[in-house]
Amino acid sequence: MRNIRQKQSEREAQMWVLAGRLEFAVEKAGERFTLIRTADVAPPVCEEELTLDQAEGFLETWKLRGHG
Repeated sequence: MRNIRQKQSEREAQMWVLAGRLEFAVEKAGERFTLIRTADVAPPVCEEELTLDQAEGFLETWKLRGHG
């Protein structure tokens, strides 16, 4: 159980780093995340109530599309 939590924490930390590099603010409520980007976009990009998997996927897709 401890290894699962540790891996979850590591994944979350990596997600926060990637979000920062892509200029997203991250808000966490319980186990859900909101990603907000206002830099160089109109209207602002806001993805709410994401799981860690969804947040990671969204950020990776954003990066692959050349937005960051």
